[in-house]
Amino acid sequence: MRQPTLNAVKAFEAAARLGSLKAAAADLGVTSSAVSHQVRQLEAEIGKRLFIRHNNAIELTREGHRLFEEFRPALRTIARVA
Repeated sequence: MRQPTLNAVKAFEAAARLGSLKAAAADLGVTSSAVSHQVRQLEAEIGKRLFIRHNNAIELTREGHRLFEEFRPALRTIARVA
């Protein structure tokens, strides 16, 4: 089973938590296009659409919401252990 990259997971989690690719980019210290690229890579890897993209906004899909709920505690665990 192929695992998604940690950068893609972090980009997705930040975008989902903050509700914005731009805000996620600022939070992670990268560009908006880097966050967008990582999220699209994650979507391609898992074969599911995670966000509905509007002009200047994003909205989690049902699958995106489920994944967000699973990733958040895992990322907190990684941060705590590190």
